[in-house]
Amino acid sequence: MSNLTKIVITGAKGRMGQALVACAARLPELQVVGQVDQGDDLRAVITRADVVVDFSFHQVTNSVAGLCAVHKKGIVIGTTGHSETEKAQITQLASQIPMVWSSNFSTGVNALFWLTRKAAEILGPGFDLEVVEMHHRSKKDAPSGTAMTLAEILAGVRRRQPGEVIRCGRQGQVGERTDAEIGVHSLRGGDVVGDHTVIFAANGERLELTHRAAHRETFANGALRAAQWVVKQKPGLYDMQDVLGLK
Repeated sequence: MSNLTKIVITGAKGRMGQALVACAARLPELQVVGQVDQGDDLRAVITRADVVVDFSFHQVTNSVAGLCAVHKKGIVIGTTGHSETEKAQITQLASQIPMVWSSNFSTGVNALFWLTRKAAEILGPGFDLEVVEMHHRSKKDAPSGTAMTLAEILAGVRRRQPGEVIRCGRQGQVGERTDAEIGVHSLRGGDVVGDHTVIFAANGERLELTHRAAHRETFANGALRAAQWVVKQKPGLYDMQDVLGLK
């Protein structure tokens, strides 16, 4: 069996798509057999691939995943901003194909996910929880998928439903902060690739965990690693924690 993994990239003309193409060209074990963007037909190239790497747009992911299911191809999803309905439609396809879906493919960010969970467990309920993220001025969705993942991890440790406790931004006479709420705040400006900070604040002390990405190759290399991994898996829904063996 060949060790060469053949991939199709959707969203190939975007920032992440271009980074994926550039990084894949430096990896002899990978071959990009198709680059798909708006106006292109994925059906024309999907049969050549072992896996599709999707960094397109949240409204497109469901159709991309559906086509992967028809052709029994694995998929790596890095697109963010999906509605709950879109998420449900996509995840149901994991019973047919292996799927890696992560809000962030950086090794460092996935270490941040792990550390955030551990810190929340160690520090307990006496700390207020806040998440701050900053991205480039052209990013369309807010908060970032990574920030929401961090907030969901914090909610999970405290055994609360994310929708009940996550609070995105504050404005006006909002009253005192509650013990339960998890604040999420989005900053936009310049060409920032991605900064994320988790703040644990108590009376007399504060702990901050921060990850800063300097370039998109960090995410691209992680997504390509996931692509090589997912083609060897059984149908199911996985994330980057599975790829890195952190679970």
